[in-house]
Amino acid sequence: MSETPAVSEGSALPEQQGQTAAGKENGRFPRGIWVRLFAYLIAGHVFAGFLYLLFEVGSK
Repeated sequence: MSETPAVSEGSALPEQQGQTAAGKENGRFPRGIWVRLFAYLIAGHVFAGFLYLLFEVGSK
């Protein structure tokens, strides 16, 4: 009997999983991450501007 565990066809080794995910992107972030980051930055600044105006108008 063999001491090595059997690997089914559907499962990949951890080394192979990391290579396929990183190999497709070539060390870059996916485009969806950049779009989400940009949207969150814009929304955050709009919300901060709203709060600033709210307190400015409320203090007068």
